[in-house]
Amino acid sequence: MEIGTLFVSPQKFVDTLYRPDRNKHFMEIVRMTTVENRLARLVPLAALLLLSGCATTQTPDPWEPFNRTMYGFNEKLDEYVATPLAKGYRAITPKPVDRGITRFFANLDDVQVALNNLLQGKPGQAVSDVGRVLVNSTIGFLGFLDPASDLGLEKHEEDFGQTLGKWGFASGPYLVLPVIGPSNIRDSVGFAGDWVVNPIYRRIDSATVSWSLYGVRYVDRRADLLGASRILESAAMDPYSFVRDSYLQRRRHLISDGKPAQEPDDFFIE
Repeated sequence: MEIGTLFVSPQKFVDTLYRPDRNKHFMEIVRMTTVENRLARLVPLAALLLLSGCATTQTPDPWEPFNRTMYGFNEKLDEYVATPLAKGYRAITPKPVDRGITRFFANLDDVQVALNNLLQGKPGQAVSDVGRVLVNSTIGFLGFLDPASDLGLEKHEEDFGQTLGKWGFASGPYLVLPVIGPSNIRDSVGFAGDWVVNPIYRRIDSATVSWSLYGVRYVDRRADLLGASRILESAAMDPYSFVRDSYLQRRRHLISDGKPAQEPDDFFIE
């Protein structure tokens, strides 16, 4: 879809980008912005209202001056470090190898996804996630192939930040972290929790190997978003607000499992 159609058919634009089953590449870029590329995955409510000609409610952002500074820093880091690395990686990596590397890291993610599904009281999904890891780690050659999906074992998306949200912890103020990108107080704590249970951190004793794997993972993810990044650059008059509102909307969507939900502005427990 061309960006020019935004102003002709706002609803089509929103339907295409907002829903997880319509445009996974755009949602990935909004979840994974900047060097670590953690942009949220949904079109912001603000964009929908803007395209519809309506007024929006201001998003609480008490640390906006700091956040905008960090956003600018991350953008420059992405422009001068991440993007060149990603382009070089894409140029020398055959597509089958690239897909295999992406699947390998996705298979590692399923370990923490299974744990978080269990913590959220979703034992059926947790069992399915464990099944994915077992299948893809064996007949899928350590995850370089994905036979689990062919067998009907659906891939889920859960993290410890979502688990804290399920438990009743409110998000706290929006926060842009250096290198990591969009977050909030709750998701920052969740990010640390996911880091601890990640197999790369837990099972590899060599710091050199561990950080090398993180580096490959980062470059692989950024390379997958080279084309999609143009959507953000073209669609947003204020990219900072676009990313912020999209991130917050996406997190609410994930925590509520796609059901309408309201989060309090209070920092602590709901």
